[in-house]
Amino acid sequence: MLQTLAHYGCHFGLPLIIALVWYKSKWKMAFLIMVAGMLIDLDHLLADPIFDPNRCSINFHPLHTYYALAVYLFLLIPKKTRLIGLGLVIHIVADMVDCAFM
Repeated sequence: MLQTLAHYGCHFGLPLIIALVWYKSKWKMAFLIMVAGMLIDLDHLLADPIFDPNRCSINFHPLHTYYALAVYLFLLIPKKTRLIGLGLVIHIVADMVDCAFM
């Protein structure tokens, strides 16, 4: 229960807090862009089985590797891609939190 709360709290709560604090005038759009970082979970469809509750996503799925994380961190630099990068980095951090409970 605590693991699920921490995982989804990071996935949805952290982007909401960031959107409300730093993007006040356009918080809804900022929140949606960051939450769109959840789309990298599509790489789970390449795994067999697709879902394994005892598997850590980090360095298992292609879009959850440290190489991918390096790209996501570079997306934080330009203003135009910052929210996308932030959503992707938050997603990886949420999955790392999930792995810490395993």
